[in-house]
Amino acid sequence: MTDDVLIVHGGTPLQGQIRVRGAKNLVSKAMVAALLGETPSRLFDVPRIRDVEVVSGLLELHGVKVTAGVEDGELMLDPTSVESASTDEINVHAGSSRIPILLCGPLLHRLGHAFIPDLGGCHIGPRPIDFHIQSLREFGAVVDKTPEGMHLSAPNGLHGAKLELPYPSVGATEQVLLTAVRAEGVTELRNAAIEPEIMDLICILQKMGAIITVHTDRVIEIQGVPRLYGYEHKPIPDRIEAASWAAAALATRGEIEVLGARQADMMTFLNVFRSIGGELKITDDRVARDGIAGAQGGIKFWHPGGELKAVALETDVHPGFMTDWQQPLVVALTQAHGISIMHETVYEQRLGYTEALNTMGATIQVYRDCLGGTPCRFGRRNFMHSAVIAGPSKLHAADLRIPDLRAGFAHLIAALAAEGTSRVYGVDLIKRGYEDFEGKLAALGAHVERP
Repeated sequence: MTDDVLIVHGGTPLQGQIRVRGAKNLVSKAMVAALLGETPSRLFDVPRIRDVEVVSGLLELHGVKVTAGVEDGELMLDPTSVESASTDEINVHAGSSRIPILLCGPLLHRLGHAFIPDLGGCHIGPRPIDFHIQSLREFGAVVDKTPEGMHLSAPNGLHGAKLELPYPSVGATEQVLLTAVRAEGVTELRNAAIEPEIMDLICILQKMGAIITVHTDRVIEIQGVPRLYGYEHKPIPDRIEAASWAAAALATRGEIEVLGARQADMMTFLNVFRSIGGELKITDDRVARDGIAGAQGGIKFWHPGGELKAVALETDVHPGFMTDWQQPLVVALTQAHGISIMHETVYEQRLGYTEALNTMGATIQVYRDCLGGTPCRFGRRNFMHSAVIAGPSKLHAADLRIPDLRAGFAHLIAALAAEGTSRVYGVDLIKRGYEDFEGKLAALGAHVERP
């Protein structure tokens, strides 16, 4: 389809200023949380991305009124008339998002039943929903598997449970939080994810009236309450998008100021960025406001000239190096002098995008072995989950086909850094998580166009 292609004329350093809004990985969950309230909620700084459209559609199918607020990026969510949706209507969204699984707990509380269609999302590994289903059963849900999906009911209501995750999964932790807050009794979750987006979701639920305690050693305790109310919340900024633009600045030898980016959520990435040889300057909101009405803090990223340095990295759960940061950064590492190593420990099939980079002139070899010391679930299995990047490599234009969201942005960065004109197919997939990326590219001086 020609309308899903971007022509990229590479070789120009990206320079300028862009802004990131609320985190994609929090905003969609905050929208689901509104289902639990008995009064309307207001969510601010919501990005215009496809995932928000999908979740809005799912909520509206269940009677939630979703409308734009007065401010740019403000969303009003009114759940006072929640109702059942037909399986046919829900199946329209099958394959477009993995969010439906997170609606189960709230819908079981509100309606007593829920339905899960076939789930979508990026194809970077199986991301099984087994624990989601098992935890819902522990809470008292009855799960009936049918060819069209899964029907859930709670004939005796939902009750607190003691749970332990085999791996600190973000999605499974969100499932437990969204279900436990209104379950009768106390829930204890061990080996929970503690990402900034999880902490922000806990802040939202606490605003709604939940009682949640985060203990040391990844233990979260939730005391169920009989009712919750609406919230008003401005989500944390999108640290994945901010890091993606930082990598683009490095790969194209440019300078990009990312307004809204927050240091506290990105400290691990910022350390790596500096280790490679990139420069950055952090402007705090309070400093930015001094004498300038409406000014906003952020982080400026730039390539200072000279050689970039190779590094050895391993992705890990927070506070480790985030898996969604590695694809854009690997493009920048193709320009570093020496041998860099990337050991992916979160998703087993996340290095497939490197094949396209090799066709552009990069030298990347992937391995089944664990090239690092971080405990890894994939070491004795048949997954190419470690990459060795030799650089610097002179990238040249190519025709690229985007496989998933984060790899798609990495391919886009590679096309921007390469000499010549590339055609990037499937580019609309990037709209799932990057607001107005074409407008932002134009603001940064990129030469891109639709055919």
